[in-house]
Amino acid sequence: MSVSDWSDWLPRAVEDASPDTVSIWYLGCNGFFLKGSDGTTLAIDPYVGHGDPPRTVRMIPVPFDPADVTEMDAVLATHEHTDHVHGPSQAPILESTGAQFYAPDDSLDVVFEDEAWTDDYDVEEGQFTEVAEGDTFEVGEFTIHVEHAHDPDSTHPVSYVVEHESGTFFHGGDTKPSDEFETLGEAYDIDLGVLAFGAVGNIDDKETGEPVRTKWYSTENEAVKAASDLQFDRFLPSHWDMWKGMTADPTVLHHHAKSYEYPKHLEVVEIGDRVEL
Repeated sequence: MSVSDWSDWLPRAVEDASPDTVSIWYLGCNGFFLKGSDGTTLAIDPYVGHGDPPRTVRMIPVPFDPADVTEMDAVLATHEHTDHVHGPSQAPILESTGAQFYAPDDSLDVVFEDEAWTDDYDVEEGQFTEVAEGDTFEVGEFTIHVEHAHDPDSTHPVSYVVEHESGTFFHGGDTKPSDEFETLGEAYDIDLGVLAFGAVGNIDDKETGEPVRTKWYSTENEAVKAASDLQFDRFLPSHWDMWKGMTADPTVLHHHAKSYEYPKHLEVVEIGDRVEL
């Protein structure tokens, strides 16, 4: 189990916060905490694992210990990859808070079959809800829409549109650009949107151990294309900080975005940073 490099200050900061709108903390990789003005708290894709060295090597601190999270209403997973569905990162949160876990079918296969959370942790099947594109559900003050995501490396990815009276947040998981995003951009007024961005690098093959040229996340042009089609007011790039050999510089997105109407602003943050919706 990962041990926090930062003690418990981040979970305590989230619990102590009293947002006027919605506060959003970046957890590194593709993880986020959201807290609304009425106190409802969500986590999306929180991951504190180290990866699988030497193939995947974590390049950033472990910002919190899941056992230190004592207030959480729901945890959302975008797809089945281990840095998005991970028992040691997420099950302790469900144990200590009773939070509901929302995820697509293949992600729940990881929960129940591959990792057997209900055997290894004090969690119940009733805490898990399967979602699919087109679903809408409520968590406290948030209305959450499950929408399309395009990630050829995943077997069933989804994105989430999180609506609040003060604005709308989009989390695309590891999605790449999609023909459906123009329609979503017209359907929602997205104030702040998250898209995974990264380099193309050499990652050791699982079988041979030999380095292989690998592309997991959107390039600069792809990320801006998706943000433009989705009509983000503010674009927050994620995942660029995580894996050795796949890290990237998100400030280059300024150059790629400047000729587009959307995104209107680039919101570059580091692990542990807090932004307001």
